[in-house]
Amino acid sequence: MTVAATPEATAAIAARTGRPSLRHRLAERGIDRVLLLLVPGVLFLVLLFVYPFLYGLQLSFAPEQGGPLSNYQTFFSDPYLRDTIATTMWIGLPAALINVLASVPIAYQMRGRFRGKRTLTTLLVVPITLGTVLTAEGLIQYVGPSGWVNKFLRDFGLVDQPLILIHNYWGVFFSLVITGFPFAFLLVLSYLSGIDPTLEQAAASMGAGWRQRFRYVTLPLLAPGLAITFCLSFVLAFSVFPSANLVGDPSGSTRVIAIAAFHAAFEQYDYSMGSAIAMIMGAVMLAVIALVLGWRSTLYRGATGGKG
Repeated sequence: MTVAATPEATAAIAARTGRPSLRHRLAERGIDRVLLLLVPGVLFLVLLFVYPFLYGLQLSFAPEQGGPLSNYQTFFSDPYLRDTIATTMWIGLPAALINVLASVPIAYQMRGRFRGKRTLTTLLVVPITLGTVLTAEGLIQYVGPSGWVNKFLRDFGLVDQPLILIHNYWGVFFSLVITGFPFAFLLVLSYLSGIDPTLEQAAASMGAGWRQRFRYVTLPLLAPGLAITFCLSFVLAFSVFPSANLVGDPSGSTRVIAIAAFHAAFEQYDYSMGSAIAMIMGAVMLAVIALVLGWRSTLYRGATGGKG
């Protein structure tokens, strides 16, 4: 029979041998052995994120012709490339904002327990499992020139010509809303579920209506979480690529910055320029995130009184 060694037995063995155990040696240096479990995660992060990022950053300053900043000078001096930033922002910002704002009232009503909550939640998050390709095919079938929506409108005499809702800005926008809303909804629902309901109950006992409770109790507690949700939703929307190709106009109104990076790297085989565009893309996203998080720091930062 095997008997597990207790800390006292380990200390006694160390005293007899004159050599402290590994656990005690690490403890003397302030190192907990549990922290060693972080090593695989850190290696994974270094190999799949840090090294590719540093390699791409170095590659962006090594153009085929010109000085180290030639790629960045070319990008900002060429309107066809420079305007991809504004195009991507014009698509990504509204889509992220609508996803967050639309998820708040729905998650607010669904945070409690009621019959059919699981079924309704499942229906709301199903689009997240479809992916951009199936979502694009669905949009073509429903809102394309010969889709069901245009057939319905023409049958009832509401339009003379089919509405053009794909292969333009609206096609990409609808795709981002459909695929991004479940993600934002789940995050907002988790933040709302973490707010102690007794806080609203206390406000209600003092005569506050539901609008006052939401405005002065729930919203201040939820606002920091909304900022994080917006940042994550914006990153997903700003990095749009498949939707801009499948249901957008990749060479015109929906030529986003990701398409410009792909074109430079894999069509022109200028990997240095493609890396530079990717670095610019990352810098723009970080700038927006920094602004939102800076605004978040001015909001209420106390405890929510619950599991959040």
